[in-house]
Amino acid sequence: MSEPVVLVAREGAVATLTLNRPQALNALNRDLTLGLRDAVFSLENDESVRCLVLRGGEHFMAGGDLKWFQELVQGGEPGALRVQFEAFIHEVHPVILSLRRMPKPVLASVRGAAAGFGLSLMMACDLAIAADSAYFTLAYSSIGVTPDGGSTFALPRIVGQKKAMEIALLGERFDAATAERLGIVNRVVPSASLEAETTRIANRLATGPTAVYARTKALLNGSLNNTLESQLQREAEAFARSASEPDFQEGLAAFIGKRKPAFKGR
Repeated sequence: MSEPVVLVAREGAVATLTLNRPQALNALNRDLTLGLRDAVFSLENDESVRCLVLRGGEHFMAGGDLKWFQELVQGGEPGALRVQFEAFIHEVHPVILSLRRMPKPVLASVRGAAAGFGLSLMMACDLAIAADSAYFTLAYSSIGVTPDGGSTFALPRIVGQKKAMEIALLGERFDAATAERLGIVNRVVPSASLEAETTRIANRLATGPTAVYARTKALLNGSLNNTLESQLQREAEAFARSASEPDFQEGLAAFIGKRKPAFKGR
């Protein structure tokens, strides 16, 4: 039997999800869509997992599988194709929503290409670390189709409207240093150091105050759609709830005792 198109490995409280279509540079087809959706859904509310790492081997994801798309469109009637492709997009978009609402940090570890939906998927993660050899492109306009995967939501919020227009309309490829400068990735490391740095950050997140991370993530994700008054109220509620839990007591005791805190994540 062939290997699954998505591999899930666990090391302590860190789960690593690896896209596994290397022969196609992890290009997205229906099998990978369903495998990715099932894996992400299974981990979303798994309390034993306190950090999720999303990676793709030698390439993160080179967008959609164009050979598969070509097979779909050959001889297809426009109305039927429209229904078929919209249904496909609705199968993969729940992955983006799950990553955004997941009550634990999600770290993308990027090597090689992050193109098209691969870039969208990476931007849906909370943090992203890239090898210095990684490269990025939104790519959709190059094949005559509009972006998906929430990229038109995330990109203007990260880089601003004008730069988002440039990236989306021109579809030009840019390197890891540019991605870091634009804020699309958090940090860039030498290719040989990517796995070690990914592990270091993931373990740090997995031993942190997970419930606090979840509330912080929700606050930041909702902030651009809230009024200041609404956001202040949400902050007060989140702070009060966090301050009433054992991790806050542990954090205070550790700070005063000049030791590393041992958070339980609840």
